[in-house]
Amino acid sequence: MHSSYRSTFRKIGDIPLAMVDWEKTTPLRKNYSKRSSDKLVKINTAFEERVAIVYYYPNMQPDIIDSFVDNGYRGIVIAGTGLGHVNKPLYPSLRRACDRGVAMYMTVQTLWGYVQMYVYETGREIMDLGVVPAANLLPEVAYVKPGWALGQTRDLETVREIMLQPIAGEITEREPSNGYLIFQGGIPKVESFISRYRK
Repeated sequence: MHSSYRSTFRKIGDIPLAMVDWEKTTPLRKNYSKRSSDKLVKINTAFEERVAIVYYYPNMQPDIIDSFVDNGYRGIVIAGTGLGHVNKPLYPSLRRACDRGVAMYMTVQTLWGYVQMYVYETGREIMDLGVVPAANLLPEVAYVKPGWALGQTRDLETVREIMLQPIAGEITEREPSNGYLIFQGGIPKVESFISRYRK
């Protein structure tokens, strides 16, 4: 959350598990995955290194996507604007990538929020090209996850299942109403307002 501030780590997309101070640990949630008691670990290091992440910017040229495809990349994650958008001149390159079997995923550039490509026509058009919305995966997580998924299989439907199945809380079913502001350094007036209307 900050380049150098020591108290900089915050939970994104959900509320923290607990608050820790010098005297005690105060749990904030009970619904989390506890450590396995058997402590058996199976390490699977199969990983596809030809995966890229691209942050979309205005006037981005399609040859960036084409270059990844031409150089044999197997997955591309785009951090799009708004709810998950890019400009129309990129459409032919996105279609070409999908037709060549490249796993294409869309995230958003904000730390909070979901890709919601069904809201506007642009998003629906991009989905029709074959780009898959990646829920509320942070771009960096969405970059690593297809590398692991493509290391397990080349079947794009299986890759999609792996991508959209949360394994460590990286995708949440929905964001809590009190997560974005309240537990992130909260505003008392907002917390009071939400508590009156939240069921």
